[in-house]
Amino acid sequence: MRYESITRPDGAFQQALTAPQVVAVCRRGFGREPVSAVELGGGSFNTTYRVDLGGETVILRVAPARSYRIERDFMRHEHASLPFFAPIADLMPRTLFVDFTHDLVPRDYTFQTMLGGVSGAEGFRALTDKPGFFRQVGEIVRVVHEVRGERFGRPAGPTHATWSEAVLSTVDDTVADIRDAGLDDSDMREVGVLAAKNAAVLDGVTEPRLLHGDLWVPNVRLDGERIVGVFDHDRASWGDPAADWSVYEAGRKPGTARDAFWDTYGRPSTSPGAVWRSALYRAVHLGAVRIERHRLGLADTIPANYEDMARVLAELR
Repeated sequence: MRYESITRPDGAFQQALTAPQVVAVCRRGFGREPVSAVELGGGSFNTTYRVDLGGETVILRVAPARSYRIERDFMRHEHASLPFFAPIADLMPRTLFVDFTHDLVPRDYTFQTMLGGVSGAEGFRALTDKPGFFRQVGEIVRVVHEVRGERFGRPAGPTHATWSEAVLSTVDDTVADIRDAGLDDSDMREVGVLAAKNAAVLDGVTEPRLLHGDLWVPNVRLDGERIVGVFDHDRASWGDPAADWSVYEAGRKPGTARDAFWDTYGRPSTSPGAVWRSALYRAVHLGAVRIERHRLGLADTIPANYEDMARVLAELR
């Protein structure tokens, strides 16, 4: 087997499998050895390979050996939520095999089909109609958000009877993760206090909806001007559509091509409760971004995250 992996420093968050491990998981999933396995860059969480099985090329995704609380069991959540993404199944990779036993390797892994097109980042740069792209994203996200659930929270659990319980659980985990990272968690603790104080506002959301969790430019595939693939829904959850990452990103740079997102998705509510919840969701996202920046070693970008959080807290108080 021809094997190519990315060289990383000792202790790096992402770690490659060994060539024998790749052979072993291919034998388990397909009953044969691969011709080649090439590790792909671009992602920052799972370790991903393009695997040639001899006439069939598939994607192997391997979860990290360790993770923060808010990133725990991502691959299991993705797998558990897969049936509910049926309305956009034609855009998503098909899952060919999963193994969460940790029998062959001490990590979760899955094999999926390859999507067509080019990466979202590459394709987006070449677009002549960027508003048209965001209209497509808005339509896809709207379809996902129409899927209704029974309880709030992560697809593989834990789930919660109320939205406030789910949000407070996420905030508590984020506080603990920031503390474990050796960073100041005082602003995130205040987010938790404000969320608990305004639990009734959060519980104005009574119907769980499916959230992709990470549907934006990096996690789509493009063929010319058209989105032909959507992937990486390992942050999927059941909650308030306004809390989804796509909605957060769409509103982050008003006055740009992103505004076209609302043409197909629909305009956000301007009720006092919805406006307050939206600000709280921005704070929750900023906490997750802080953890990710720390994990990626982007220490110079973390002070700006605290500044952004201070502005959101001023809205919430």
